[in-house]
Amino acid sequence: MAKLLSGKEVAENISAELNARAEDLKARGYSPCLSVIRIGDRPGDCSYERGAVRRCETAGIKCMTHHLPKDVSQDELLSLIDELNGDESVHGVLLLRPLPRGMDEDLVVNRLRPEKDVDCMTDLSMSGLLSGGRNRFMPCTAEAAMAFFDYYGIDSTGMNAVVIGRSLVFGKPAALMLVNRNATVTVCHTRTRDLPSITRQADILITAAGHANTVTAEHVSPGQIVIDVGINAGEDGRLCGDAAFEDIKDIVGAITPVPGGVGAVTTSILARHVIEACEAAAGKRDNGNGLTEKEIYSAI
Repeated sequence: MAKLLSGKEVAENISAELNARAEDLKARGYSPCLSVIRIGDRPGDCSYERGAVRRCETAGIKCMTHHLPKDVSQDELLSLIDELNGDESVHGVLLLRPLPRGMDEDLVVNRLRPEKDVDCMTDLSMSGLLSGGRNRFMPCTAEAAMAFFDYYGIDSTGMNAVVIGRSLVFGKPAALMLVNRNATVTVCHTRTRDLPSITRQADILITAAGHANTVTAEHVSPGQIVIDVGINAGEDGRLCGDAAFEDIKDIVGAITPVPGGVGAVTTSILARHVIEACEAAAGKRDNGNGLTEKEIYSAI
């Protein structure tokens, strides 16, 4: 039986640290605050919002939610973002995506000030990821996957890692973060030929394909570390990951469960980013300096 890599333990470890940092900020007169923008009532968005608000409030972070109708205009959304950009009491903004059809998502996300972009949506935030420097906030889900390596003491140096998925939300950022951790990385996707022959060679297999049973017994080999980022509804209606857990649990060396794996850690990473943004802003104000973008990120 594979070692179960519990997301609950990782999340609790992060949250314990954040509580102390939030209390320190409040003692200095600063209250970390996250603003969540949700358009419409998609079940997935509502579920993630609830989890994010719950986790942030547990960590001592104030949360403001903005629920917009699904037919909201792009100008109205941009106006709200401008308002939050100018509100010094708001340290992080989470915009739930995808946006409604007809909106220019690139234009909208890049309207957000990078120092408040706690989930790496803007081009400037993404540039920090590409450069390999910690001068921007990383995508929360990708950073959550990396948190398992830190908590469980897994050194990826020299390992062969395979990432299934190439989205900007997870696949590409996760691949870059693994490269920065000295792994040798292969990125696979829907057009990859003979996927099992590639995934079986991996020491680390991370799947974010978004389809149940993407990873079965033919895709894995003994001793592998499997990080399952997928969240899907199985044939029985129950929540499951990309990996066929029951089929591979007695083959691989370690695996994250779904639910209770990466998803449980993502909101803790989000909370940490909000705390970091507040700390950066507080540090600059305490020193009497203006909040320039360069100065903010040099303090993170």
